[in-house]
Amino acid sequence: MSKPRLIAEPVAGWPRLPEDLKLGYTHGIAVDSQDRIYVFNMSRHAVVVLDPTGSYLHSWGEEFALGAHGMHLSQESDGGEYLYLTDIERHLVAKYTLDGRELLTLGAPPSSDTYPSPERFVPTDVDVAPNGDIFVADGYGQYFIHRYDSNGTWLGCWGGKGSDDGQFQEPHGLWIDSRGSEPLLYVADRRNQRFPCFTLNGKLLHTYTGDYLLPCDLVGDGERFYIPDLNSRVTIADSRLQIIGHIGEQPHHWQDERWPDIPEAEWTDDRFISPHALCLDRQGNLLVVEWVPRGRIMKWKIRYE
Repeated sequence: MSKPRLIAEPVAGWPRLPEDLKLGYTHGIAVDSQDRIYVFNMSRHAVVVLDPTGSYLHSWGEEFALGAHGMHLSQESDGGEYLYLTDIERHLVAKYTLDGRELLTLGAPPSSDTYPSPERFVPTDVDVAPNGDIFVADGYGQYFIHRYDSNGTWLGCWGGKGSDDGQFQEPHGLWIDSRGSEPLLYVADRRNQRFPCFTLNGKLLHTYTGDYLLPCDLVGDGERFYIPDLNSRVTIADSRLQIIGHIGEQPHHWQDERWPDIPEAEWTDDRFISPHALCLDRQGNLLVVEWVPRGRIMKWKIRYE
C-alpha cells in the first residue's frame, strides 16, 4: 500500500498578538477542551493564553520567566484540566490550574547518589498516566525518567546517560499513549536520535530509529506521530514511527552561525527555524512553537490524500 500524500499549508498572519507583548524562547504549547491555546515561553508572560482564532486573551506565570520549558495539559478524573510545567532554572515541575493557581510542586528526587544537589535535576518534559502518576524527563540533568504518584511522592526511575538500550542522551520529551489496553511511554531521546518505547514500569519494548536529527518531542494522533525536530523541520510518521514526510524543512539551516537567532526579516511562513514543541487542535491543525529568542508560534493545516 502506498503512503498517503501529505498536504501541509501554513496559516499566514497567525496568531494575533498585542504589539507590546514581548515573548522569549517559546518552548511549550497545549490546547484545552475549548480549543484555547497555551504557549509556554521564557518571559514575564510565561503562559500566554489565546482563543481558538489565535487572538490574545491573557497571560500569567512570571515565576517561570527564566526557566519555562516543558508543558503538558492533562484532563483528569475529577473532570478538571490542569497544566504541568517544567522549570529548568528552578529545577522543578509544577501543576497549575488553567488560570494560574499552583497546586503541586515536584523537586529533585530523593536520591543522594544521582542528585547530590538539586541543581542536577533539570526537567525538560512531563506527562500524566491514566491513573494520575506523573512521569518526568530529566533531559538536561542526569538523563533519567522519573515516576511520581499524583500526590508528588517519588516512586522510582530508569535510564541514565549512555547509548545502550534503556539509556539516554538527552531524553528531551515524552508522550504517554493511553489508547491501548496498557499505556505506553515514548521518549524523544534527542542526541541518540531515536524513540524508545517503554511500559510504565520502565520495561523497554522497542526502539524506533530513522531519519531523525534532533527530535525534541512526539505527539500521537490517530495513526500518526508528529515530531518537532530542532534541526528546522517537523516530521510526520506512521504508527510504527516510519516517516511519512517532513514539513517546513530548511536543510542545514541549523548550521547558520546565527541560528537560532535568525532575523525576523528572513522568516517565511512555510519554513521552520527550530521547532521545539507542538500539539494539534480539535480541528486537526498543527500548532508549533520554536526555540528562537523572541519566540515564534505557527499554525499549519494538515490533510492527507
